[in-house]
Amino acid sequence: MMAALTKLSSFRLPPLPTIGEIIKLYNLRAEKQLSQNFLLDLRLTDKIVRQAGCLRDAHVCEVGPGPGGLTRSILNAGATDVLVVEKDTRFISGLKLLSEAAPGRVRIVHGDILTYRMDRGFPDTISKPWDGDPPNLHIIGNLPFNVSTPLIIKWLENIANRTGPFAFGRTQLTLTFQKEVAERLTASTGSKQRSRLSIMAQYLCTVHNCFTIPGRAFVPKPKVDVGVVHFTPLVQPQIQHPFKLVEKVIRNVFQFRRKYCYKGVEKLFPEASRFELTQKMLQNADVDPTLRPTELTIPQFRALADAYAHLCTHEPSLLHYEFREELRLKPLTKQGNKPEDTFIMDEKLNKNKHGKQEKPTNSLF
Repeated sequence: MMAALTKLSSFRLPPLPTIGEIIKLYNLRAEKQLSQNFLLDLRLTDKIVRQAGCLRDAHVCEVGPGPGGLTRSILNAGATDVLVVEKDTRFISGLKLLSEAAPGRVRIVHGDILTYRMDRGFPDTISKPWDGDPPNLHIIGNLPFNVSTPLIIKWLENIANRTGPFAFGRTQLTLTFQKEVAERLTASTGSKQRSRLSIMAQYLCTVHNCFTIPGRAFVPKPKVDVGVVHFTPLVQPQIQHPFKLVEKVIRNVFQFRRKYCYKGVEKLFPEASRFELTQKMLQNADVDPTLRPTELTIPQFRALADAYAHLCTHEPSLLHYEFREELRLKPLTKQGNKPEDTFIMDEKLNKNKHGKQEKPTNSLF
């Protein structure tokens, strides 16, 4: 018992300047254009770290440590190897101070997490079989709002391909997002928050919205609250097709999120064969064309991906078709005759409640 207590106490950091003092010492300011917001309350950073699970003797990659508040909580939780990836040069000196206080436990990478090769940052010996327990490797970060969505999409693709940090196994992630994004990541079928991002995350991971941090806890105070989300990759994804194919189907279906789902499915196909292929895909998937995208379950998206993949095996060029490219190339003066809608629809259903045509959206939300 005493040995265990001694070991635990050895993880605790020696007395250090507070995060507020570090900010003053190095004259650090949060850059608005970089969406930086500092979390100074170590009780809250400790709470974030607890969502990751047991970090005793763990390897951790922290994204955007900034002045190092979350880093301290990770070290105090018992992590023995903490790799911090920081893009902003101004924070490096403060992180070096923290590294000196925890000899051999902190490695600093001055670089961009969007391009950093995390698979090269840790030893192969920590790897675990994909169908076994997750490796003792965690990704933790208080993410800047401007990179949070592209970053999680990049990591979801890595999960699908078992590359990057997921070359070591089913590496878990504990990350912060704007509250609205956190709600979309975990939204259930039929929820108003259900989105493209919901399906992309949930077909690959168990996703848990842990708790919300009020904006007033950050410096400077953002206009929104922040959600902490935990991800554990699934042993078997709920849709077993290449990531790019699945993403394309989901993206197209959600282009018209307030319309019937067949309107988005149509845009998977060239205009010349749109009528026939849309009908065939929905029939093969056994999906009701009058469901809204938010009403579709993941098994229904799986059926749509299966049906689309089947059509692509017979016509491989479909995989590379993008309807916006067809629109761009189509002469503006040419007015083609639109085929009759695949399904009988009241003309009013093609308009939103304000009577305006709804435009497709590229938004993940």
